[in-house]
Amino acid sequence: MENASTVKEFVLLGFSENQGVQKIFFVVFLFFYMIILAGNLLIVITVIRSQRLNSPMYFFLCYLSFVDICYSSVTAPKMIADFLVENKTISFVGCIAQLFGVHFFGCTEIFILTVMACDRYVAVCRPLHYTALMTRRACGRMVIGSWVGGFLHSIVQTLLTTQLPFCGPNKIDHYFCDVHPLLQLACTNTYTVGIIVVANSGMISLSCFIILVMSYVVILVSLKSQTSEGRYKALSTCGSHITVVILFFGPCTFIYIRPSSNLLEDKSVAVFYTVITPMLNPLIYTLRNGEVKSAMRKLWSRKVGSENGK
Repeated sequence: MENASTVKEFVLLGFSENQGVQKIFFVVFLFFYMIILAGNLLIVITVIRSQRLNSPMYFFLCYLSFVDICYSSVTAPKMIADFLVENKTISFVGCIAQLFGVHFFGCTEIFILTVMACDRYVAVCRPLHYTALMTRRACGRMVIGSWVGGFLHSIVQTLLTTQLPFCGPNKIDHYFCDVHPLLQLACTNTYTVGIIVVANSGMISLSCFIILVMSYVVILVSLKSQTSEGRYKALSTCGSHITVVILFFGPCTFIYIRPSSNLLEDKSVAVFYTVITPMLNPLIYTLRNGEVKSAMRKLWSRKVGSENGK
């Protein structure tokens, strides 16, 4: 991680310098983060403890919730703490670590969402082969592949950034360390690096998005030949996933598929995929899924019953 940088720490400008506004943001985002932790942890515990939720769909949902917790935890605690302090500093090493974490967990989430779309495609379009194709071993390999893919992507983004010289200024117009804000602070021409960064992120986002769109186009076409009951069940499970994909891919693609021109706009959009989407994911998957709600009720009633029996 050694380069020609003389900057030892960065200053995160955040959203506002107004103390009153920052206190309001502290309460709001602390509340959001608590919902993220509680909601996603509840899904992870429910899927692990429930014997009914043992299908590949819930296996992937469990990992998606775990990634959401990690993804938000990379940025949210620092952002929330900074609302209470005047000097929002972060060390150079801490900044690079945050950059790595954001891209690692963010890219892993993209791959898991793509894998979940493929799972729905097999379930709806090839139901007779579903159990043979989506075995526990195959699902495990898909999840491992998602983690490895996220790691490789993040390594590329991080290495490209750490090779740049930072000699001042050191003020980042964002609430966390990301590639585009850091490129604007580098003391050298970053055009080539910027193109590589956009190409790397854009290739992953576009390829996964194309796979997602193709999967759901085929699913929607195949639903025409199914019964109304089968059509409703397929749409209810796919609908939740499509909603999450739109909420996550929309803002994420907007940020990383193009060169950054407006950091104020970027950090406002970034709130959606680092905070809002991880917060809404548990609500979307539980409110639209009767099996998850039923499993949660049984898990809760069993816990309450065991406590009363003591």
